[in-house]
Amino acid sequence: MKQGIHPEYTPLEVTCSCGNTFTTKSTMAKDKFHIEVCSNCHPFYTGKQKIVDSAGRVDKFQQKYGNMFKR
Repeated sequence: MKQGIHPEYTPLEVTCSCGNTFTTKSTMAKDKFHIEVCSNCHPFYTGKQKIVDSAGRVDKFQQKYGNMFKR
């Protein structure tokens, strides 16, 4: 590798809006970074994910295109 062309790889403290903090490494010039969602509070990772079906759109889709995917 060429010397002097790569950015500095320094520790970065990440803070989520839920209060969770963790340290990672990054090439950012900052030493602290704030995020809105992390793996401790995101519904996909916590298992609390829900499918919001407003006005029966999933059922309407199944009625219209459901037979197309069945064999």
